[in-house]
Amino acid sequence: MPQLSRGRRLMGEINVVPYIDVMLVLLIIFMVTAPLLQEGVKVQLPSAPARPLDADLTKNSHPLVLSIDSEDRLYLNVGGNPKEALDETTAEVRVAAALQRDPGRPVLLKADYRISYGDVMSAMVMLQRAGAQKVGFVSQPGATGRPKRR
Repeated sequence: MPQLSRGRRLMGEINVVPYIDVMLVLLIIFMVTAPLLQEGVKVQLPSAPARPLDADLTKNSHPLVLSIDSEDRLYLNVGGNPKEALDETTAEVRVAAALQRDPGRPVLLKADYRISYGDVMSAMVMLQRAGAQKVGFVSQPGATGRPKRR
């Protein structure tokens, strides 16, 4: 029995209007959330003439950054709000969890120059207990001298 054609032909085109709408919505979402994703706490870093980090170190994974402000409060850029101060135990648990998921993740310590050496060492020990093998220090590029204490 021959197939009857009622004047309809197959349409070989895709309607892309819904895809454009979805793309525009996603673009707006990314534009709104991008400024919110800036990490960090206001920390006055010491100046040092150190070489910048290798691009290979940070290209495969986002570094884990532990920040210590001038009032010895700890901040972490993973797990929760990065602008929320953490106690040492909570910071250690979050660092351990992040390093367990990605053991090769770079760990950086960003400490205000006005805090004591003992506080920096306590943070280093906490990072070591959490599983960090290597820890890099973040400094302000520039002068070779020590900043003056205020």
